[in-house]
Amino acid sequence: MSTFERYLSLWVALCIVAGVVLGQFFPSAFHLVGAAEVARVNLPVAVLIWLMIIPMLVKIDFAALSRVKEHWRGIGVTLFINWAIKPFSMALLGWLFIGGLFRAYLPADQINSYIAGLILLAAAPCTAMVFVWSNLSNGEPHFTLSQVALNDLIMIVAFAPIVGLLLGLSAITVPWETLFLSVVLYIVVPVLIAQGLRRSLLARGGEAAIAAALQHLQPLSLVALLATLVLLFGFQGQQIVAQPLIIALLAVPILIQVYFNAGFAYLLNRATGEAHCVAAPSALIGASNFFELAVAAAISLFGFHSGAALATVVGVLIEVPVMLSVVKIVNATRPWYEAGAAVRRRGACDEVNGKVAG
Repeated sequence: MSTFERYLSLWVALCIVAGVVLGQFFPSAFHLVGAAEVARVNLPVAVLIWLMIIPMLVKIDFAALSRVKEHWRGIGVTLFINWAIKPFSMALLGWLFIGGLFRAYLPADQINSYIAGLILLAAAPCTAMVFVWSNLSNGEPHFTLSQVALNDLIMIVAFAPIVGLLLGLSAITVPWETLFLSVVLYIVVPVLIAQGLRRSLLARGGEAAIAAALQHLQPLSLVALLATLVLLFGFQGQQIVAQPLIIALLAVPILIQVYFNAGFAYLLNRATGEAHCVAAPSALIGASNFFELAVAAAISLFGFHSGAALATVVGVLIEVPVMLSVVKIVNATRPWYEAGAAVRRRGACDEVNGKVAG
């Protein structure tokens, strides 16, 4: 992790402040940007989202799916958490906290929108930063790559139906055309572009060419993320200044969801006897969110000014420090994990992978 990435939470916080301040002093400029949209999809934000996502997707080798069978227990646990537990548990937490316990402290006209943003945040597993988390937890790289590739393929067909189902249960009218357009625009098209770029780079110089290209693309990806935050908070500034408590309240269900899903995945892997070097990234993939997609979809579906957009941005704000704490927990508990009877029967990471983990 570079120094810039290590302090991502600080840069996010500074961009939030910058966005709020600029939104107060130059509201007409932000309204002009917000008006540049087609079919409710904001074009400037679409460009920024592509700049965020495509460098991450260039890393994905879909040929790695052939190695799924090597870690089928960890794959099965992560898929179960990502697609059968996380979106639904977040919806439940949203209804409980935002729609119930915190309702009196939030703007009444934004309650459903906040819940929608939380659902969007949880409906897609992370595809990028998990490589960093996996590396920090001595994760098995082939498992991480194959799991991310598999999740990307599932997202293409599952994201819209799951979001539509849960938004419908939240009594929110689902603009299906916009939702499907978001899936095409923010998943299908970037995947095609990234894989085309990956093949071109491999043909020209192999993995070394990909690594060299990513050195230039990844900083651009983070800059695009920060620029998007400035725009988002420029539109949300007045609401935040009026009620700063909103961010803290929205963070509560997100934090609970992250720790619950990470812990559940970790325990399920231990119960099935999966090696720690697979269980650690499995827990991290199960807990983290594809916040770039969530932000883009929230803007497309509900607009810049919506509570949904704000809820997804709160996810960005807490993602790095929270996931680093999960990394610390899974690393610290490795001796306890490997003391499990099922894990001992199947062997530790060193024996499973034929390498020294650490």
